[in-house]
Amino acid sequence: MAIKQVIVAGAGPVGMLCAFRLARAGIPVTVLERGTDLAEDLRASTWHPPTLDMMEELGLADDIIRMGLIARYVQYRDRRSGTVAEFDMDLLRGETGHPYRVQCEQFKFTRLVYERLSAFPHCRVLFGARLTGFEQDADKVTVIMDRGNGSERLEADYLIGADGAWSTVRRVADIEFEGMTYPERFYVATTAFEFADVLPRLSYVNYVADTEEWFLLLKVPGSWRCLFPTRVDETDEEVVSDARTQARLQGVHPRNEPYRTLHRTIYAVHQRVARKYRQGRVVLAGDAAHINNPLGGMGMNGGLHDAMSLCTALERIDRAEADESALDGYERQRRPIAIEYINASTQRNKKVMEERDPEARRRSQEEMCRQAEDSVRAKEFLKKSSMIDALRAAGQLR
Repeated sequence: MAIKQVIVAGAGPVGMLCAFRLARAGIPVTVLERGTDLAEDLRASTWHPPTLDMMEELGLADDIIRMGLIARYVQYRDRRSGTVAEFDMDLLRGETGHPYRVQCEQFKFTRLVYERLSAFPHCRVLFGARLTGFEQDADKVTVIMDRGNGSERLEADYLIGADGAWSTVRRVADIEFEGMTYPERFYVATTAFEFADVLPRLSYVNYVADTEEWFLLLKVPGSWRCLFPTRVDETDEEVVSDARTQARLQGVHPRNEPYRTLHRTIYAVHQRVARKYRQGRVVLAGDAAHINNPLGGMGMNGGLHDAMSLCTALERIDRAEADESALDGYERQRRPIAIEYINASTQRNKKVMEERDPEARRRSQEEMCRQAEDSVRAKEFLKKSSMIDALRAAGQLR
């Protein structure tokens, strides 16, 4: 039987992609967003090659590339020695139609998709719509929401919880979010200062390891995003203060005048995966299903891969090509990747970046340089770090 309605909780990248995929397939969809507008979230900006391939299938890749920066090279630097291991993503040519990363902030993507959704009269996005609960039976799920005038109820065939790390859908479903939260937080200071003018051979994506304070430099159009770990004993106010912000940025490159920052953001860092992705007619995707530290740029990409897998399952159900067991197939396909690949890889990345032992740090950097200089080993590294291997293991890529 054709699906009459899908409700998506959350208008972030994952929720909006779900809405777009389903609307293109002719499935009526309603997105509930608790905010009064699309969020201007500055956290995620990296688009990996296979994600761009998926977006090309939907006619979105060209716009993402136009709004962003093509990053052919990825660098792993040692802050003390100055050595650079540079990986050329063009080695992935033949493995993907996009042998590079693109640096494009996620809020640009949600705006793009929101504009495209206007072409589908059977899709609507409700702002200021806070999901407060749901009920379900064998035939439907009833969502309870508040738009400021008391509770309203909407019925649907399925509910997708794409409402982020603090997911109300996951909480109401009483699904455990297994994992841990790091004691330190991450701090991102964004500045228009052009680091490439003063740091030799700088690429658009730079992981800078150090025994005292590692950092990440990412170029996006018009600015650099500088990510630092905080000390456990620092308060949020101390971290974002002018004094601490300037100290960290001056540590990247000393200059006589202070840095002017465009944005300052501090956030907790987690490694968690939901115990299950499905409860009857309710399914989790993206940060509602799994969260990880950002080292490797796998969070948003993994969430978008969830959306593609989940929407394929729903489209098959809509066309009567599969029954609801296809949703269990979605969980079997995506949850192991979150545990065994995304969380495991990002935890390893963090451990390498923050290695405190100078000798171990030296050996790690030397090995990274040898790997980058060997085209065969470098390609294998890039297939893993760009998530190609994970998607092939999940059966989402040939």
